[in-house]
Amino acid sequence: MKRKTTSKVIATALVAAMTMGMLAGCGAAEEAADTAAEAVEETTEAATEAVEETAEAATEAVEETADAATDAASGDAVEISVYRATFNLATPDEAQVTKVQDAINEYIKDKINVQIKLTDVGSGEYTDKANLALASNEINLLWTASWEATIGTNDLVPANAVYDLTDLLPGTDLYASMDEGQWEATKYNGKNYFIPVYKDNVEGYDFMFRQDLIDKYGWDITTVKELKDLEPMLADCADEGLKYPYLTQKTAMFYRWYINDFDFFTANASSNFVAIDRESNTVVDTVLTPQYKEFCTLMAEWAEKGYISEDDATKTTTDTTTQTQDWGISWWTDIPVNDEADARYGQDVTMQPATDRWAHSTSALGSCYCVTATSTPEQAQACIDFMGLLYTDSKLADLYTFGIEGEDYTYDANGQVEQTSELYNHSMWESASATIVTPLANEPANKADLYKDFNGGANTSVAAGFRFDASPVEAQYTACMNVFDEYGFILENGGIAAADVESTIEAYQAALDEAGYQDVLAEFTAQYDAWK
Repeated sequence: MKRKTTSKVIATALVAAMTMGMLAGCGAAEEAADTAAEAVEETTEAATEAVEETAEAATEAVEETADAATDAASGDAVEISVYRATFNLATPDEAQVTKVQDAINEYIKDKINVQIKLTDVGSGEYTDKANLALASNEINLLWTASWEATIGTNDLVPANAVYDLTDLLPGTDLYASMDEGQWEATKYNGKNYFIPVYKDNVEGYDFMFRQDLIDKYGWDITTVKELKDLEPMLADCADEGLKYPYLTQKTAMFYRWYINDFDFFTANASSNFVAIDRESNTVVDTVLTPQYKEFCTLMAEWAEKGYISEDDATKTTTDTTTQTQDWGISWWTDIPVNDEADARYGQDVTMQPATDRWAHSTSALGSCYCVTATSTPEQAQACIDFMGLLYTDSKLADLYTFGIEGEDYTYDANGQVEQTSELYNHSMWESASATIVTPLANEPANKADLYKDFNGGANTSVAAGFRFDASPVEAQYTACMNVFDEYGFILENGGIAAADVESTIEAYQAALDEAGYQDVLAEFTAQYDAWK
């Protein structure tokens, strides 16, 4: 195109010169001819310069293209920052985490054009530290969950903090690693923002007992069908001198123990003041239900009998308290292989079902990853590539979950994992797909099939697929959750005298209303009625 343009310049100049000569009078012919000659000469010089500049630019373009091709051929890896919580250790060992990171990078360097920077944070500090790192744009791939505070799935989407992966996923190894239903179940507004960990992607809860106490006292735990059936066993635990006969794990448990009655579709214990009543299929104020008064009264009575420690109400128990022998009975999220708890808690524990299992809007987001919105397209693609390999390569999945073979874990004679480290220790449920992580030595070899059967055998909630958009009442909704922290959490952890439960519930509801609860309830109701 440049040469064609330059030729036009020259031709136009020649025509102009000839025209000038023809139009000039006889007396001015020579002068006109000189002027035309000068014009041709100047135009020719300009054209020559243009050609030279074009050629130079073309040469530079070729060189730049060659340089780009050389860079691409060199395979410079895209580095992504990965943040994840550690639940099995109070404090991760940074040196060992770096060692695992380096081993991962060595293993994947010839498989994908990605290198990772791995950060492990103890679960007690994870929310705060991950929040700061998010604000500083230090994260590309973030582990999260529907139940996490502040950085949970229901927080990240409204804040526009997550990358839209909808167009990146189809056709990838990652997308093919699980059935399409998992991707559909985890969508927000029809878009894929999250990568679910394929695990127990339905929700249900169990009573959890220390097996040594079952053996010592001869408990028949099959007789336990509801909370009040635990009382004779809690009395034994109190007589045993245990600090925590019933350990709530500093958790507001109404949300969990009453899941058969209500779909708490916000998946957030801090907003369990509103739910779908499964029987009537309507939005209800749970604080005013008979079930809430019944539960809070029972917790208060247990606290007065010494069955619940004030440490749970004041949130001074730790995530590793369950690894001690200071407790007798607690709770557990039901999974296909409940023996996994033995390794997590470092002792033999046994479960008894407390609720049914339910598939609902957030059950598949109980553990997942997201790509942060501040990531570049190249980083987002690198995250997809890394997760695709993590979910399909057993060696990488084991390395990422269990650490360095021979240091952090070993394989037994059956090829199953025995964890041996106090430096690096994760579980499948917060790491990678159950179909690819090697089962622990105390788990069935067919663990992957058990998970598939488990997920397929749950009840489906009437509200499955509904997601509440809190943005129209965001200020009121946030204010109500603050009220929950002031009243609801303490009520549900036995922090109120039994005689004061009813009046405290009234005060709780009044405080909610003052914070704008009726606006929240009306918005929930309008959205749900429109959806159903």
